[in-house]
Order: sequence, then structure tokens, then C-alpha cells
Amino acid sequence: MPHPIALTFLQQLALSQQGLGAQSAFGSGLDGTLRAIEHLGYVQIDTLSVIERAHHHVLWSRVPGYAPEHLNQLCTQGQIFEYWFHAAAYLPMRDYRFALPRMQTFQRGESPYFKSVEPKLMAEILARVRGEGELRSRDLKDRNQGAWWNQGPGRRALDKLFMQGDVMIRERKGMEKIYVLPEQLLPADTDLSEPSVQEMAAHLLEQALRAHGVVTWTQLVHLRTGKALRAAVRELLDAQVAAGHLISLTDSAQPDTYLQPSALAPSSHRKPADKVQLLSPFDNAVIHRDRLQQLFGFNYRLESYTPAAKRIYGYFCLPVLWRGRFVGRVDCKANRTTKRLDVLSLHLETAITADARFTEKLNQAFHELALFCGCNQVRQ
Repeated sequence: MPHPIALTFLQQLALSQQGLGAQSAFGSGLDGTLRAIEHLGYVQIDTLSVIERAHHHVLWSRVPGYAPEHLNQLCTQGQIFEYWFHAAAYLPMRDYRFALPRMQTFQRGESPYFKSVEPKLMAEILARVRGEGELRSRDLKDRNQGAWWNQGPGRRALDKLFMQGDVMIRERKGMEKIYVLPEQLLPADTDLSEPSVQEMAAHLLEQALRAHGVVTWTQLVHLRTGKALRAAVRELLDAQVAAGHLISLTDSAQPDTYLQPSALAPSSHRKPADKVQLLSPFDNAVIHRDRLQQLFGFNYRLESYTPAAKRIYGYFCLPVLWRGRFVGRVDCKANRTTKRLDVLSLHLETAITADARFTEKLNQAFHELALFCGCNQVRQ
């Protein structure tokens, strides 16, 4: 039988585990940035900078005193690394071995995108990294025209070297990447043993429970291919429920949903934040859209890739979080030339009452977001 638990409790649990509750969960500054990434398991990298790039926005939303240079510092120190989660991401170095199975698929040549990559060209690039100690994206030039290989054979060869683990990204200058050999970044005690499917399943479950508190089957296997891994995740869930280590909330409203019994203990950390939080469209708390709809009743889609005529809420609408509820969407744009944050549109859910307290906190959130984007004024 499914366990009856109030939906508001699950919502508060999910947000507090994400570091979006009333209390600061990770500390501040560089140390807080590392703890946030280790707790969340990953922070997605995205190039869109309508507001600020997603990796910076997600961490700024959770870590007081966060600064963009923290990510380069932590990469250079071997505390975190860039690779692929469900998308490009910063990951804790302690989880490096769980990236090895994906690296192996690229080494075996299983990606259609890299089918045309020349092994000789890859060898030349790798030798250059080894000989010069580092390689910037701009250092690769077309043999005939002298242009950057942004989308050409050199770029694909370098991307394949990265995806199969032969080079790593030490830091970024803007969005330009600086590549080095793995031995220049990996700590000496890094576990390089490839995990079994059972170990990978356990890792995915542990990570999701730590970061979200309440997890769903679709969330756990999101973009994870391979029948063996999916079967291992299902087997693990069933075994954990049978042993009493997990509680199943499965019913028509919460299909295939789980949490740990320890989550039921009272906690002051689950109090909702008394402020408006304007989240990135790629925030860990909202990136699984089906789970967001299921848990919070919030139907959110990013419309950047939707034709302009079909957009409802705007090109880059941000989810609006208020006292533990997703209450709307706001379309903003940081105009860095004029140092002004333009609030283009605000769409609130019908259930929200925009009283004086909410309006005050919303305006405060706009001004804080503006400062984060390098702006000193807000136009609504």
C-alpha cells in the first residue's frame, strides 16, 4: 500500500533538499559553492546569457557570496570537473568514476556524431596538448583558411577526445575552454575503476535522494539508456522498499515516487523561504518538467526554442518561487550595455494573491537579480 503523505510536506522536503528553503544549506563563498555542487550532484552548464549563464544562476540562487570565478578555481584545484550528466555540467570530482561508462561508449565509437572524426587528427591534437601543456579552443585553426574550427573537423576531434576522457577542461575564459591532460587535474587518489550497473544504479538513487528528498522512477532513469541499468534501478527500488529503506508513495497522483523514512522526521530546515526566488530555467529543482508538474502542479516550459508567434510567457521566462510554491513566470532580459534589467512580462498563477508583501519581495528579487547580472537599475 502506498504511504499517505501530505503533498505540501513533499514540496517542502524537495525544496529544502535543493537548498531553496529558509536557511542557507551550503555556507557561503568558495566552500559553499563546492558543498552545493557535491550535494546537488551536478550543475548544468548552458551558454544562454539572457540573464546569466545557468551554472552561475543556479549557484547564486543557493550560495551567498557566490562568484563566477569559483568554478574555475574548483576545477583547477581538482575539486570538480566538467563532463556530461544529462547535459554538459559541473560534477564533483568524487563522482569521476561514474562518468567512466559514458566515456567508454565514446571510446568504442558508438556516437554517430563522431563517426567522421579522423583518428590521425585526434592524435595530432592530443600530442599538441601533451607537448604544450594546454590547448585553447582558438588554438585550433583550419589548415587552409586560418579560421577557428568552431564546427569543423578539429572541433569534432577535440570534442571526441573530451567525451572519451583523453582531455579535460581546466577552466573557461568566458565560454572559451582550456583543455589539459587528465593527469594534470585528477587527484592522485581518484578512483578509476569503472562501476558495475548495480553500483551505477545505487549512485543514481543516492544522489537523487540527497539532492531532492523525494524521487520518481522517470527522474532516476532520465536519459539513461541501456536495459541493464534500467533493470538494475528497478530491482534496487523494489529491494529498498522491501527492506524498509525506502517508502513507496506510488498511487495515481504520485506514480513511482519514493523517499527515505528518515525524511519523515521533523526538521526546521524545511521551512519555506520568506522571499521571492527567480530561478534559472535550467535549475536543478525545475529541470525535470514532468516531476515539477507532478509534485508542484506547475506546468513550466522554456520558450527560447519556440517560434515567437507561439510563445505564451516569453523568450526566457524564469520560474517564480514564493513561500514554497511556484507561483508564476517572469520574462527578463539583462541589458548590459545600459546596465538595466528589463522585466518584459510577469504571469502569475491564478491561485496567487499579489498582496503588498509579495509585491515588496518581488521587487527586491528583481533588484538582487539585476545586481547579479551586472545591472544597476530595473525597468518594469
